[in-house]
Amino acid sequence: MLYDARGHARSPAPPEPEAYVFPDLVFDFARVARATAPHVVAGGLSLGAATALAHALAHPESVDALVLAAYPAGGEAGRSWALAFADAIEERGVSEAAAEFVSGPQSRFDDKGAAFIRQGFEEHPAHALAHLLRRTIAVFPPVQELSRALATLTAPVLVIVGSKDERSREASERLVELLPHAKLEVIDGAGHVVNLAAPRAFQRVLERFLDDVMRDKLV
Repeated sequence: MLYDARGHARSPAPPEPEAYVFPDLVFDFARVARATAPHVVAGGLSLGAATALAHALAHPESVDALVLAAYPAGGEAGRSWALAFADAIEERGVSEAAAEFVSGPQSRFDDKGAAFIRQGFEEHPAHALAHLLRRTIAVFPPVQELSRALATLTAPVLVIVGSKDERSREASERLVELLPHAKLEVIDGAGHVVNLAAPRAFQRVLERFLDDVMRDKLV
């Protein structure tokens, strides 16, 4: 099952800033997972990856495997970028803010990834983007702060990152070090939106991982 996080695309976008705190996104994810099946393979990209991981840590008994793509780096650099981006959205609108923070001098993305991200932003309400940037993305912790919790996760984990996604690559490598049963796949030439930048390569590593998960369950 696929879903749009709150404030994204077709999902509701409440006006209140407090509606966009990370625990509520994780609650939404858990509700969708419970409606899907007692046990799921949970996954996501960027914010979605962080949400899927938080769900797995909160409900490990319901997660057979985990796919984390372009995991967000978090930390102080991400915080300052997110807060400045949110201010720009409210002051100048989504298009002008994205031109600076997604494609321009404040960008953290490769050119191809930036084009996909800007296209997606045009589908989201401006107030929701600003609230998500302030209330969730700006407060993501660096991966090492999750080390104790990550050590308890026994499900197999596939971590995928593009070779050009420098910030997520560092976080992804750290995740693999800290998770007991994790494998890292680096997609050559891809940036942050790795599933759209290199869809065939992404599909290959995903299918191989899922085949292994199913094979282990049948043994």
